[in-house]
This record gives sequence, structure tokens and C-alpha cells, in this order.
Amino acid sequence: MTVRVMLISPAMNAALREARFAGDAPLDEAGQRQARAAADAVPAADRLLHGPSRRCSLTAAALGLRSAPENALRDWELNRWAGARLDEVSASDPEGVAAWLADPSAAPHGGESLLGLCARAGAWLGSLDGGGPGRVLAVVEPAVVRAAVVHALDLPPRAFWRIDVAPLTLTELSGRSGRWNLRTGRPLTAETAGAQAPQPPPTARLDR
Repeated sequence: MTVRVMLISPAMNAALREARFAGDAPLDEAGQRQARAAADAVPAADRLLHGPSRRCSLTAAALGLRSAPENALRDWELNRWAGARLDEVSASDPEGVAAWLADPSAAPHGGESLLGLCARAGAWLGSLDGGGPGRVLAVVEPAVVRAAVVHALDLPPRAFWRIDVAPLTLTELSGRSGRWNLRTGRPLTAETAGAQAPQPPPTARLDR
């Protein structure tokens, strides 16, 4: 069965503006405003979900979605690094950061490796290919979007670092397990499309 998976990245918050690693900070006022403005642009779906972070749940609510939390769509588990800035972690644990960037199986933060994140996203995509709803829409953190794309297109794990996911953009995967097509980066609002994007946080982009 062909499945259409629509992934919306959450709106802006202070942690994203400050380029911090994953945490559980809520939306700021600007993020709330942008999400509410995007509500009319959200595509229809048969099943609505959101990641369990406050940023995802508040974005879903501001978009007018009556979505359910899905633990499989939780953000990348970075444990000791959560909430810190990349420059802070690089100063305190340079060897750990170097290993994390070079080795997709490394988890110097004590949490989830990149391989683990991609496997989790892939397992969730695979669970949709069972004759259920044909259109699934979920508000998920950028790292989850990127991991899903890496898995769906069978990309090497290092490609994860080359994928940008801006706030309030729509990434679409259509097909079934083993054969997915990608449409990515469509802004939900003209405001989002016209604004200059801030520098993404470490879990959204790391140029190497």
C-alpha cells in the first residue's frame, strides 16, 4: 500500500535561536505566531501525530491539529548534552564531539547514536506500511525528519549532516518500505518562505 508521510518541523523557540542541542524548551512568542499563521496551509491527513517534546506539541496545537503524541517520534536522545550549545560541549568534551561527528555509532553523550536514531525513524516508517491510514501527518523535531529521510532514501549515515530542515517546513515521503520518494523543504507560510532563516542548531545542521 502506498503511504504518504508528511513531516512538519516545529516552529521557532529560544533554544533554536541560540543554536542549542536538543532540549524540551517551549515555543517563544514569535514561534507561536508563525505556527498560528500557518494553520490554513497544513495539508489534510487521515492520522495526526506529534513528537512528545513541548515544542512539537505546542506547534501542533497552534496549527490547529488534534494530534496524538508518538514516543517513536521523540527527538534525538543526547542525554548529557541536552540543552547545551555546541561551543560549550566542544570546549568541555572535544574528543567526544569529534567522535560523534565522525562515527555514526558513537554516543559520547550517553544517549542515542546516529545509527540508533535513523533505525528508530526507519522502524516507525516501516510500521506505516501495513494497510493503515494512507496519509499520515506528524509534527516532529528536525533531527527526526533528517533521520527519516536518510533511512527512506537509503543514504549513508553521514548524509544526515548535510540535510537542512528549517522551522515550519513540510517534508513529504510517499511510497512504501524500501521505495520512498521525497519532497522536502516546502514552507507552510509566505512569512516563513520570505524570512531569512537563522543559523540552525547543532541537531539541525553541522557543517563539516
